[in-house]
Amino acid sequence: MKIAFAYDVPYPWHIGGIEFLNFSEAQALARRNDVHFFTLRWPEMKENFRYEGIRYHTFHNVTQKQVYRHGRRSIREAVFFSFGLFKMFSYDFDVVITDQFPVLHLPTVKLYCWLKHSKLVLEVAEVWDRAYWNEYLGSGLGWIAHGLTSLFIRNADMYVVDSSTTGNRLASIFRIDKKKIVQYAPSVDDKLIGKVNNGYSGLRDKTVIFSGRLIKEKRLDKWIEVVEKAIRKSPGIRGVIVGAGPEYDSIKSLIEKKGLSGKIELRPFYKEKRDFYRELRRSGMILHMSEREGLGIIVIESVALGTPVLLPDYTPLPKEIKGMCVVEHEKDMPGKIVEMLNSRSKEKYISNTKNIDRFLISNVIPVFSRIFKDIGLKD
Repeated sequence: MKIAFAYDVPYPWHIGGIEFLNFSEAQALARRNDVHFFTLRWPEMKENFRYEGIRYHTFHNVTQKQVYRHGRRSIREAVFFSFGLFKMFSYDFDVVITDQFPVLHLPTVKLYCWLKHSKLVLEVAEVWDRAYWNEYLGSGLGWIAHGLTSLFIRNADMYVVDSSTTGNRLASIFRIDKKKIVQYAPSVDDKLIGKVNNGYSGLRDKTVIFSGRLIKEKRLDKWIEVVEKAIRKSPGIRGVIVGAGPEYDSIKSLIEKKGLSGKIELRPFYKEKRDFYRELRRSGMILHMSEREGLGIIVIESVALGTPVLLPDYTPLPKEIKGMCVVEHEKDMPGKIVEMLNSRSKEKYISNTKNIDRFLISNVIPVFSRIFKDIGLKD
């Protein structure tokens, strides 16, 4: 089968949870299919090349600063991505798999599927209503963006959502038939995690860790404030923030302003997943303060590694994720951090681990085989 992926931010040239998720799908499907990946040309990418069995087709040079401006996705780069996808029209694909963001590319993809009689699988990680679009872009552009999303998101052959919350919002806000919605998010490299767990038997550090895109919605200002209070209660505690993004400079400045440079370390993303998993396995816990999150891949990975996760009670994470973690009111979090880091039994802070099954990379082939069968394709 010939499969096209269309994403503007490709892993590992751009590190992020959703990027890793769609790369995991493409990599697994490439073992038994002809998989092509159409994307913007990030630094160190060639125009056409093979990587991990996937054929990459790139266009329009970009950098992170160009794609993310003022803490938001660039409309200009979204337009370039949309027009660049006409590169697909030189090929005949059985199915196109793409994300709902950045929205403006969807007419190009749908036109391709109509002309080529291809199937469309739309992956949805977050569902924004009009109120959130207005907050993100302002009332004028927000109203237009919500209207375009409502128009373009419909009529895919199948939708793959990352959580029950996303699936329910997709069905209610855009009136998508629930029979066309599949919940699956291959975000956990279970084979690699098994190797890391089996190879590590040492004591855990008294470290609170975070990893992710450094954007305002992750609330790293609150994260630093909570960890600072925990350090005051127990001076041996350390904090580690792993990531990159538009808020890097302000986060670094805040750490320095509070005199925490020796207590909270700011690190770039790890180049190798194995090294990152080892760091997670050594850490005492994860603190995740995000106020906008469709899935929280780092949370699932942490639980799979036996590292407990602390969430605020306002967390937007879905029930199947939240149920595996410890949830506290923000004012009680510093004390909870001290308790969790001082406890030798980390297992008691992790529950309902059976929910991890729906996030395992090893399930990509069986899940997509069922999807392809349901939309009339032979895998």
